[in-house]
Amino acid sequence: MKSGFVAILGKPNVGKSTLLNALVGTKVSIVSRRAQTTRDAIQGVLSEPRGQVVFVDSPGVHDPSKELGQRMMREVERATQGCHLVLLMVDASQPVDESDARVIALAEKLSMPAFLLANKVDKVARKGELLPFLDRCRQLHEFEEFIPVSATRGANLGVLLDSVFEHLPESPQYYPDGYVTDQPERFMASELIRERILRETHDEIPHAVAVLIERWEESRKKLRIAAVVVVERDGQKAILIGKKGEKMKQLASKARLTLETRFARPVQLEVFVKVRRNWRNKRGFVQDLDFRKILEAG
Repeated sequence: MKSGFVAILGKPNVGKSTLLNALVGTKVSIVSRRAQTTRDAIQGVLSEPRGQVVFVDSPGVHDPSKELGQRMMREVERATQGCHLVLLMVDASQPVDESDARVIALAEKLSMPAFLLANKVDKVARKGELLPFLDRCRQLHEFEEFIPVSATRGANLGVLLDSVFEHLPESPQYYPDGYVTDQPERFMASELIRERILRETHDEIPHAVAVLIERWEESRKKLRIAAVVVVERDGQKAILIGKKGEKMKQLASKARLTLETRFARPVQLEVFVKVRRNWRNKRGFVQDLDFRKILEAG
């Protein structure tokens, strides 16, 4: 049996979370078309007869300008700690740019093998363009493997997994069968609500939203959740609430359906919106968003 930890790195919006969900076979990381949706290093665990892979998703590598961004970059560093392999993702449908080079430079500093994953190959109009693209990446770093994939369509993910297991050490499983992620349910609920907000508000409230769970009451038959959505400006609060509260009613209704699917029971969801000005630069508040605090609190 082979088992190990594998970090997934890349610039924002390159498809890391989509890949994680596809590899694990269930949704453990939220996804939206907004860059920098992922804010935490989270685990997704794949258990097979041949072994176990603990994939670690990470925020997009970027140059941070706020406390939240700085925390996200610390999460990128956390994602690589103790790993046996790095999957470095690039967008094959776009030219390699400075953002990609920054991620590749980060991989060079890590004392572990790395794969180059050319994602979104389904969007490459001319397949002959892939070879010069991979050659350009090869000039920047000598990767162990160069694998074209499509996270959304599942292309070459079987090939990727075979190569991953080949590079992992012989080891028993780290986690028991059935263990899928290190995220507590309360944090997963807040992330699913945030995902719905990002999808419904599009460009109106890009990164200035956080979701906190204030009340969590569960029984075998029902789950009661009270969530607080934190924004930075009154105008953002008005957008979320909408005329006569209709926008928030729609958001809460769609989020509730997602939560019921995830937790397999009826959910009673209350959502409130609060303004906390410039919260992305408030170190104490940003630190409180860390889901590990929920685990420490028990």
